[in-house]
Amino acid sequence: MLTGIEEVDWASLGHAYGPADDVPELLRGLASADPAERETALDGMYGAVHHQGDVYDSTLACIPFLLELVADPAVQDRGCIVELLTSIGGIELDDDEELDELGSEDEEFIPAANYAMAAAAIAAGADVFLGLVSDPDPEVRLAAPCALASLHPEPARVLSLLRERLTVERDTEVRLALVAAVGRIALRHASLRAETVDWLDWLARAAQDPGLRLAALAQRARCAPGDIPDDVVPWVTGLLEEIRTSVNRSAVPGAERAAAPTLIGQVRELLEEHAAGRPAPWTEELLRTLHAALDDRVDDRIALILAQLRSPDWGQRSDAIWLCGGLIRVWRGRYEEVVRLVGAQLQDPEPRLREAATSFLERLFELGAPAADALASRLAAGPGVAGPDVAGPGVMGPAGAAHATGQSPFVGRSGRDGALLALARAGDARAVPLLARALEEAEVRRELLYAVDGLGPSAAMLAPLLRRRLAEVEFDERLYDRAAPLLYALAAVRGAQALPEVLRMLREAPANRRDWVREAALRTLAAFGPAAREAMPDMRRLLAAESASVATAAARALWAAEGDRGDVLPALERWLRPGTSSADWCAAAQALGEIGPAAASAAPALRPGLVSRDLWVRVRSAAALWRVSGEASASLPVLLAAWEENRHARVDIAECLAEMGPAASQAQLVVLTELTRRRRHNAREGSSGSHDIHLDEKLLTLCRAALARMERGAL
Repeated sequence: MLTGIEEVDWASLGHAYGPADDVPELLRGLASADPAERETALDGMYGAVHHQGDVYDSTLACIPFLLELVADPAVQDRGCIVELLTSIGGIELDDDEELDELGSEDEEFIPAANYAMAAAAIAAGADVFLGLVSDPDPEVRLAAPCALASLHPEPARVLSLLRERLTVERDTEVRLALVAAVGRIALRHASLRAETVDWLDWLARAAQDPGLRLAALAQRARCAPGDIPDDVVPWVTGLLEEIRTSVNRSAVPGAERAAAPTLIGQVRELLEEHAAGRPAPWTEELLRTLHAALDDRVDDRIALILAQLRSPDWGQRSDAIWLCGGLIRVWRGRYEEVVRLVGAQLQDPEPRLREAATSFLERLFELGAPAADALASRLAAGPGVAGPDVAGPGVMGPAGAAHATGQSPFVGRSGRDGALLALARAGDARAVPLLARALEEAEVRRELLYAVDGLGPSAAMLAPLLRRRLAEVEFDERLYDRAAPLLYALAAVRGAQALPEVLRMLREAPANRRDWVREAALRTLAAFGPAAREAMPDMRRLLAAESASVATAAARALWAAEGDRGDVLPALERWLRPGTSSADWCAAAQALGEIGPAAASAAPALRPGLVSRDLWVRVRSAAALWRVSGEASASLPVLLAAWEENRHARVDIAECLAEMGPAASQAQLVVLTELTRRRRHNAREGSSGSHDIHLDEKLLTLCRAALARMERGAL
């Protein structure tokens, strides 16, 4: 076992945390009879030797020993080692990627050649995976198909083997892995694609097992997305119903594993908890594959999600919510019925379903309105309201534990706050008294305070509570984190009675984050307007602050308090000079734009910003120039160029176009084009922000307003 491991000079090799002299111990740990030791070793391999997918020289040196371990039937948990090898060798470089060491002066640089060498080394020994498709261990059989599809140098041979194995394999998840590997081969090898798509089409119609038919249909769609059948929604819906009624609902306990304080163990436990109590948890991945293939067929995807949300199976409904989260984040569409049905899940006794629904609704803002009644109803139920315990064995996280004891996990702290946040972000006034109750508690989720600005005049009743909490904020290391949300909320409700408390923040903030606290306080004073006149001496003093953010905030507040531009304009114009940083220039330009025509004399100072190398300086200067001078001829070309250059600037630009109205008529085509796009302007693959949907919906609202004003001006 591990012949020759001592002959490698491991200390001369490296991994993520330095010399690789600990690698022999990790490799031996993978072959240990102790499950905890095996898991610790595997965690170390992923954490250091293959850290975040990197391939080091020590990773390359491990490959022969990992292949030896995989080939030895006496080694336990070989499926995990197969997955590790698949990850090491499965990184596919672009054809034009240079396999040299450009940038190798960086000591931490991983040359691209390492990935190619890893793939070649594993491919050379990939015949070991051929025999694993019939291994007695189902975990090994589960991992082998992907390894073969990704790493074996003879794809036609592998394809035949996988299809042949499918005729005798009886484990459901292994069969699905075989079909997924067939699809992977078709995607990677164009010469095999046509025949594979035909075979997948046949399997999707001919297989007796509905799960297998769904897997084949998902892979067929993935391999030929332009040829997805028009009846895909009823087809998939029917298969899901067959799966629901045919799968054995008795839980099959998994193999016992010793608890180990490893990241690998934590991830495994989360996956097991997610799948617990579900008869067919594997449908989630199949549907994810299908949704990815459907891509911009938004109406079909919505129809499929609606069918899932109406399923008697809570697991299918939970899958639908998570899938819809990815859909609504990327694509515009008519989601009213989807949101309403997600809201209905808040009454379900399954805590994981309620958690999924709450998490989804939190990010919708105004799109969450169809679920407002459901949110309000659930919040009104109060603590102690719980449904029957259907969480399933082993599901005893925070929500599961509360569920088992009879306390409603939904109206526990995290569930209640999430539902309340969703209701407040939807702009529903029923959130106001609930926010008042939340403000009486020791800690308040900061996002709740930032949601106050969408609640309108009804939120004014929160001012006394916000004032009291601000008075209680201590001047310690948490000052800004605790004070800033309260100051924001007080600005939103125009709570001028809190002026003494805001002035306390402005005057007494200690050096740590002082500028941040002052800026937040000044923004609140600006919202108070003339009611903050008592603070004018402080505002005037801070016009000369060394921080542009503080000085410009002071100028805004002073203008709002007295409307005298005498001191304000010079204080802002001093930041519109050569050598000023982009951030400082933008802060001053925005402040001048807010002042509007009264700042017309500052127009010459803004003009140099129109030709800045920094896009945001150009956008802020152009918008401010329009607002102070009403001159569209100089501003509009800059704004339209920035619109095409940076999609993240479009909300600010659209706001200015809406103000311009007829003066921006030449932007009509740009605005129309945006309104006809299905994809959200800020959609990013693999990541999202909590406000992404809200910002895109704001862009659409502004575009409609701009177009309406342009069209009225043309009449």
